[in-house]
Amino acid sequence: MGRVAGTGEAAARIRAAELGDASDVAFLLGELGYPCTRDEAAERIAVVRHDPRQHLLLAEVEGDACGLVSLYTLYSVVHGCELARITGLVVLPDSQGHGIGRRLLKEVESISRRSGVRRIEITSNSSRTGAQAFYRRCGYLDDAMRFIKALGD
Repeated sequence: MGRVAGTGEAAARIRAAELGDASDVAFLLGELGYPCTRDEAAERIAVVRHDPRQHLLLAEVEGDACGLVSLYTLYSVVHGCELARITGLVVLPDSQGHGIGRRLLKEVESISRRSGVRRIEITSNSSRTGAQAFYRRCGYLDDAMRFIKALGD
């Protein structure tokens, strides 16, 4: 994993994650700042694969996983339409700048259009200025601030 010789937009392959990809998914989630074990990643892949409103896609170059995106779709009462939320997007540092993130977003947009989605949302931590600049370059607009509360009690 992480070997990205001859990286380029045309060289990247985007496909649905499978159970056998659990090690790669765990590594990529760790790179994004959400570490998990291979077994935990396998459980997450299984949940996504059995839910038609969720998708987990891997980007590969020469058979090596170098990026992933996860999304789910839902009906928004507020907006009166289907919307999609990208819940995770990561491209390994050595693979950045080669169009892989754009390819992942294009695939998400294609899936969303086929599902009747009219709006896509992405949340980005305020410290991830590089990611925010990337989203803006891809046509995404700053919109709202998100508030969270962990229910770990």
